[in-house]
Amino acid sequence: MKKSTQLRQMLQSNELEFLMEAHNGISAIIAQEAGFKGIWGSGLSISASLGVRDNNEASWTQVLDVVEYMSDATKIPILLDGDTGYGNFNNMRRLVMKLEQRGVAGVCIEDKIFPKTNSFLRTEAQPLADIEEFCGKIKAGQDTKLDDDFNIIARVEALIAGWGLQEAVKRADAYRKAGANAILMHSKISKPDEILAFMKEWGERSKECPVVIVPTKYYATPTNVFREAGVSTVIWANHQMRMAVTAMQQVTKTIFEEQSLMNVEDKIVSVAELFRLQNDKELEAAEKRYLTVADADAPRVVLLAASRGAELKELTEDRPKVLIDINGKPLIEQSINNFYAHDIKDIAIVTGYKKEAFKFPNIKYVNNENFESTSELASLFLASKQIADNTIISYGDILYRKYILSRLLEEKGDITIVVDATINNRTADYKGDFVLCSRNHSTNYNEAPAELQGIKFGTASENKDASGEWIGLVKTNKVGSEVLSKALTELSTTPDFNKLKLPDLMNHLLSKKVKINVMYIDGHWMDVDSYADVSKGQKF
Repeated sequence: MKKSTQLRQMLQSNELEFLMEAHNGISAIIAQEAGFKGIWGSGLSISASLGVRDNNEASWTQVLDVVEYMSDATKIPILLDGDTGYGNFNNMRRLVMKLEQRGVAGVCIEDKIFPKTNSFLRTEAQPLADIEEFCGKIKAGQDTKLDDDFNIIARVEALIAGWGLQEAVKRADAYRKAGANAILMHSKISKPDEILAFMKEWGERSKECPVVIVPTKYYATPTNVFREAGVSTVIWANHQMRMAVTAMQQVTKTIFEEQSLMNVEDKIVSVAELFRLQNDKELEAAEKRYLTVADADAPRVVLLAASRGAELKELTEDRPKVLIDINGKPLIEQSINNFYAHDIKDIAIVTGYKKEAFKFPNIKYVNNENFESTSELASLFLASKQIADNTIISYGDILYRKYILSRLLEEKGDITIVVDATINNRTADYKGDFVLCSRNHSTNYNEAPAELQGIKFGTASENKDASGEWIGLVKTNKVGSEVLSKALTELSTTPDFNKLKLPDLMNHLLSKKVKINVMYIDGHWMDVDSYADVSKGQKF
C-alpha cells in the first residue's frame, strides 16, 4: 500500500491513531521498530538536530534532504511539519511536488506568516495568515499533487495566538472547504479544554475532515479523553529529540569529567546495534551476491558449564551455577549476549549437571555425562571439534566488561590468555589461578606482549610474586587451535586426565615450549562461586 494511502486510512480510521516524532533516518527507524504506524517529521526537532532555531532558519530544501533520508529508511508514512509552506502558493506547489517525489505521505501547514516562530514562543506576537491567502495555499497544493491520496493538513493557530474558539472554528471550516484532508487544532494550555470545546463545535464535520492534535502541553490528559471526543490522530511531537538531548548531555558530561569511556560503554548501545539499525545485513547479503568477498573468519566459542556449583547449595538444586539469575538473566547468558554483540554466532556449551535446564536457541550443546567425576579438560575434550581456526574458550561462570572481549578479538598471538593485573587487593586466603609472566603489567602500550611462564592454583599469600590472575578466557588462531588440540589429545591419554583443568593444559603447552601471550586487564571482571559473588554480580 502506498504510504500516502496508509496515512489517509489512519486519518479516516474509526480508531484513535498515533504519529511519533522523528528528525532523521535513525529516529524514523526507531519509531517504526517500536510499532508506530506513522511518523511526524517535526520542524522543531529537525531544526534542533541541525543546530538552528525553529524560525525557518533551516531552508525548506535542507528540511527536504532530512525527510528524504527518513522516507528511504522506513516503510510507514511520514507527515511533514511543513511550517507555513515556506512561502506563498507557489512555494507550496513546489513543496508538494518534491515531497511526492520522495515518497512522503503528506504535509501539514500552519496559518501563520512566513518566516514562522515556534508556537510556544512569544505567542502574543505571532500574526496569523489571511484566511483567503491560506486557503489559496491549500488549493494550490491539492491542484499540484499527482497522487490523490497525498494528504494536506491545515494547522489552525488561532487558539495559540489567543484569537479564541470561534475564530478557530471559522478558520478550520474555511480550510475544510478549501480541500484540507484534516485539521490540526493546536493549543498551548495545560488542560484539554480548548481542544474538547473545538471538537464539540466541529461536530459531524470530523467525519469529512478529521481532527489531529498535539498534546505536548496538555500531556497529563488521559488518552481515552481524546478517543471519546472523536479525535482522529494524536501526534507525539518532539519526545525522541528531547530524550536524545538528555542522554547526550549525560554521557558527554561523564566522558568530559572522567576522561575515560569506562563508565559509559556498558550503558550505551553497542556499535553492532547501530549497524543493525543501519540495515548492514542487507548490504552484507548484497555483497555476497555482487562481490567476491572472502568469508569473515569469525571465532568459534566453547563455554564450559558442566559443573553444578554445589557451594551455592539451594540456588543450584534445579539448575547449574551458570543458569542462576544475575540482573534478570542467567549468568551464562551475559557471555552469550556479549558474543552476539560482537557478531559471534558459532557457540557451543558443554553441559553436564541439569543439562535439560539449558534452553538457549541456536546454540550447540555437548554433554559431559561424567561431569561428577571429571573436570574442565574432559569437558573441553568432548568439544574438541569446535576448536578450529579462531576459537575462544571460556568458563561459563564469569562476568566481564564488553571491552575485554573487544580487545581480545584484536590480539594477534597464536594463543592468548586474559590476565587481571590488579591482584594487590586480594585477601591472603583468596584462591585463584595465579600466573607468572615475562613482565608485569605496564601502561606502555609499545612494549612487546607479555608471555605466560606458568599458572598455579592457590591462595594470594602463596603467590605474592604473581603477575596477575587468569580469568578463564583464552583465544586461539588457526595455528594456536591446532597446537592446543594436539596437546589436549596428548593429555587425554594420561592417567590423571579426568582431574586436569585448563591451567594444566596451559602449563603442558609451556612445557612444549609453546608461546602463550598475555593480555593484561585492570579488573572489570568477576567469577561467581559463592553467595557473596551472586550479590556482587547483581551490581556488576
